[in-house]
Amino acid sequence: MVTAVERLSPGMVRVRFSSDDLSSFVGSAHTDRYVKLVLPQPDGSTVVRTYTAIEPALDDETSAGTLAIDFVVHGDEGVAGPWAATAEPGDALSVRGPGGGYAPDPEADWHLLAGDESALPAIRAALAALPEDSRGYAVLEVPSAEHEQPLDAPAGIEIRWLHTGSVDHRALADAEGVEPPLLTAVRALAWLPGRVQAFVHGEARAVMHGVRPFLLKELGLPRADASVSGYWRRGRTEESFREWKRDLAEAEAEGGGA
Repeated sequence: MVTAVERLSPGMVRVRFSSDDLSSFVGSAHTDRYVKLVLPQPDGSTVVRTYTAIEPALDDETSAGTLAIDFVVHGDEGVAGPWAATAEPGDALSVRGPGGGYAPDPEADWHLLAGDESALPAIRAALAALPEDSRGYAVLEVPSAEHEQPLDAPAGIEIRWLHTGSVDHRALADAEGVEPPLLTAVRALAWLPGRVQAFVHGEARAVMHGVRPFLLKELGLPRADASVSGYWRRGRTEESFREWKRDLAEAEAEGGGA
């Protein structure tokens, strides 16, 4: 059930929830933990959308608890964003999960965290979980300075905000044959010595066809040290995006690509 709604930036809304049973979160150390939200539609049907769950807090005796979800909101676009923009205390959703697969490795020499607004909640959680003596970079792509948010990070993590303009402008910049801005920003980083652990998530073409080949092929990062995946694909619904991811995985399995 919704307990509070907070506007974090012009493009992001935080919705806080309470639940009588969050027992499935017990023992979850992943900072990219996600849940499936079952969203009702006007025609009586439902759609499922995937979001990072942050700040889970459980009562040890009852398994009741609270969590928060940050929604990217661009007007009436999409399904979950408009729901979050109009959510009020007392509203209820069904939630499935959590899943997850990444947590910062305290043994890594340094860390690279990169992504767009959709990855900001998971990157925020990772930064908060890093040891105080951690070193590295967090590269965050947002439309403008107004969309920047305060982040709790160790002093040795350099935060770099990448301003890429409006959604329409970014779509033009991401045209085939043009290097995605996120890749350009990651490529420009001064590479630090030692073992790096990377977490790079966001728009699929920028991440999967841009940053991932750079990390795995050009720099030779071991796959075990690179959590890289697309959270969404420009011009696709989540349903068609799942099909795109499945097709990509099958093609890579057959061709042995990165």
